[in-house]
Amino acid sequence: MTSLQLGAKEEMVEKFLDAAARGDLTLVSTLLSHVPSLINQKGDSGWTGLMLAARNGHFGVVEALLSQGCDKFLVNSSSQTAYDISKFWGHRNISNLLSRTDEGCQRVLPGSDLHQQENYFSREMLDRLSGKRADKVWMEAKRSDPGTVYLLFSNLNPMISSSKEDEDNRVESRLCRFRFEAVKDLLQKPQTLVIFLGVEKRKTPFSSSSSSSSPLQTEEVTQEPPAWFAISTDEDAAELLKRCREKHSCFPKLPHRDLLKLSEEEAGVVAQARSVLAWHSRYSFCPTCGSSTKMEEGGYKRRCLNSDCRSLKGVHNTCYPRVDPVVIMLVIHPDGNQCLLGRKKIFPTGLFSCLAGFVEPGESMEEAVRREVEEESGVKVGPVSYVSCQPWPMPSSLMIGCLAVAISTDIKVDENEIEDASWFTRQQVTETLLKGPRPALTIPPRQTIAHQLIRHWIGMNSNL
Repeated sequence: MTSLQLGAKEEMVEKFLDAAARGDLTLVSTLLSHVPSLINQKGDSGWTGLMLAARNGHFGVVEALLSQGCDKFLVNSSSQTAYDISKFWGHRNISNLLSRTDEGCQRVLPGSDLHQQENYFSREMLDRLSGKRADKVWMEAKRSDPGTVYLLFSNLNPMISSSKEDEDNRVESRLCRFRFEAVKDLLQKPQTLVIFLGVEKRKTPFSSSSSSSSPLQTEEVTQEPPAWFAISTDEDAAELLKRCREKHSCFPKLPHRDLLKLSEEEAGVVAQARSVLAWHSRYSFCPTCGSSTKMEEGGYKRRCLNSDCRSLKGVHNTCYPRVDPVVIMLVIHPDGNQCLLGRKKIFPTGLFSCLAGFVEPGESMEEAVRREVEEESGVKVGPVSYVSCQPWPMPSSLMIGCLAVAISTDIKVDENEIEDASWFTRQQVTETLLKGPRPALTIPPRQTIAHQLIRHWIGMNSNL
């Protein structure tokens, strides 16, 4: 393509994006009729015409772009979709339009939002096929299948490879994947743990751009989709890394930071694998009688080897992987324009986040929210509303995200729990979201449910 042709194309894209931003439906339609490929073109900071129209409240343009098949799930450089943008700027009619999954979908709860919040670590790219876990013949066939994908874990962390993106100098991490031939020696070792993760979903094929010692071959046509397994071994990490052909492979040393650099799809796989492996690392002995246990059902059950153990009679929850429920809540001031955030001593300077705590036995989610907020900050809470949840594989928690309305405002911090807590205005939080960290306030990264709760509150037009 000549520089003249390139210049004409860039000019056409700029003209289209400007028309979408101004709400010029006639010009948008005319340009698309001549150059249909403009519909998903991106401009500055990765903004599409749909995003610009959503930002400025141009319902007609948004409706037209959707009707012509634009991709509403594209994200800009701030990882915002058009839906996120419309919610943030309070264009409820547009956000409702963007949240619809089909024409027959109707609102079923007063004031509820049809948009299903998907948090980091939550995406399911694999069909878990739990019904196949006890099928030993099928499982063994999948383990030795040449198309099967294996992930290597050491000390609960997956082997990853990293590369720098040129544009923003960001580090992107990918899982290193192996075939059966590359790991069959590990599978034969008695101390190796092998966890069945599932098979690839056909409707959402996974990119195989990140290869390992045995590159994935998307050309292969098989009757069944590839199965995925996670391997945990006590072999020296440095020796394991020699198996990978990627230049910059490693096992993360700071999972709370490094695992947030994976793609949404791979993060979901890691959440499943890491949580199950963490359970095995803690339950190698029977919690009921103290005897040794063995792994069964693809890694989703442990059976006590003591034939007299009562865990072998009936169903016992100690035999299956554990998940710890944690409430994490954004507390809203009674005036509706402030939120309560706290910080721990281990947080970087200026970082504040939502309050959080474990749900206790026999306690409801709502009561856990009220108890934890009062214990940590001294603030009393009234109404509690569920927003969304997030698996958090460090080691195996389910973060239950809520909004809560305060019925008292005086703060008295329990210094054993947190270092500080404060009310922050909507304007302070909005400026931090739009412009980045401020001297007095930094909020958690977008991959955390705390960030998403804060963004959800900013996008609300009114209080609970």
